[in-house]
Amino acid sequence: MRDGGARLHVAGIDLTGVVETLAATAPAADAAAAFPRAGIRAVHEAGLLELTVAERYGGRALPLGDVARLIAALGRGDPSVALISLMTLSSHLNQAQHNHWPEEVYRRVLAESGRGPVLLNAARGEPDLGSPARGGLPQTRARRTARGWSISGTKRFVTGCEGLSYFLVWASTDETPQRVGTFIVPAGTPGIRIIETWKSLGLRASGSHDVAFDGVEVGRDDVIGMTSADDAGQDNRAHAAVTLVLTALYLGVAEAAQDGFLAFAEGRVPANLGYPIARTERFVTLAGEIDLLIGGARQLIFDALDQEAGEPERLLRARLLAGRQLRQAVQLAVGALGNPGLSVTTGLERHFRDIQSVLVHAPQEDTVVGILGRAAFSARADAAAVPHGKERRQPAVAADEPTFADLQPPSRLPHEGAARTVRISS
Repeated sequence: MRDGGARLHVAGIDLTGVVETLAATAPAADAAAAFPRAGIRAVHEAGLLELTVAERYGGRALPLGDVARLIAALGRGDPSVALISLMTLSSHLNQAQHNHWPEEVYRRVLAESGRGPVLLNAARGEPDLGSPARGGLPQTRARRTARGWSISGTKRFVTGCEGLSYFLVWASTDETPQRVGTFIVPAGTPGIRIIETWKSLGLRASGSHDVAFDGVEVGRDDVIGMTSADDAGQDNRAHAAVTLVLTALYLGVAEAAQDGFLAFAEGRVPANLGYPIARTERFVTLAGEIDLLIGGARQLIFDALDQEAGEPERLLRARLLAGRQLRQAVQLAVGALGNPGLSVTTGLERHFRDIQSVLVHAPQEDTVVGILGRAAFSARADAAAVPHGKERRQPAVAADEPTFADLQPPSRLPHEGAARTVRISS
């Protein structure tokens, strides 16, 4: 992997072996659209899934910028594994920040993590609701029982659902007044069904299927962050930093495509030329354009994340610009190679498919652009209202950041195919 040595070292951890394993196993998992068990095992054995666990639990509490670097490296090997891993890292990060898990349950999760991969993910999107980023409350219901709660409803785009240890199910209670919370559901609980709906163009091995919960029983205290329905809305400005971390995944995809492009150019020697096409002015220029786009996106992402505090609009701008540049870079690489660029033998075809999801995660482009537009008008109005020489105060951002699961890919480019139901518990 060219120019990637330093990038495969994060917080003193050498990721080279893990990334090479992911790159070797990714094509087969993608071709079969199968859960990437070998890749997840490699990530677990390297001790990466718990890097965001808080120091009070003996963890490393990896900061957000380093989480993004880790995800970029994993995305370079297998973006589906990177996305599944990010969901677990996100759950531990939220606990480190808010300490809202039941203590006994969370310590059990950590103990289980020492024996094998323990994957966590928040199940939030729904068939009728869509993405919580666009507003609304979950139709999934949590009904009071003698033991605790009974959960019923269907969730969409639950990344990694076939390998999850715990589903974190966003649901509304049947109480008056109504409350909303995230219920901790062990994967083996009776009443859970995976409905194989994920037929996406890219990230095929992520297995972001629908999951149905039919009277699934959990304990009275197995709930995170219960709040009133009036306070359960999602603040997309508060998403800004975590969205950039997700964009770093696609930085890894683009860098893998860049590697493939350069390797092909160095190895291709046309008979009528007599030397590699990498030495031609055209391919030197193309390599420079691709580097400009990818390197620029890298700077946008990490310059924004490495600042301790930044206004959400600046972070959202970085996300949108970086995502556009990464997709453009891969398009340029594939287009330059012609038919070989679309062949599975070069790997670029898979990277091209995967990169298409970069800007379909919530909040999507139209939502982000709307936020930026309103902020521009608001800043102008505020400037006119503030006396000369006074500093304008920045608006507060909601302290309770949403989960990475709200950003999962409702792909706009699905393959056709009938959904298949798999029962995983009685």
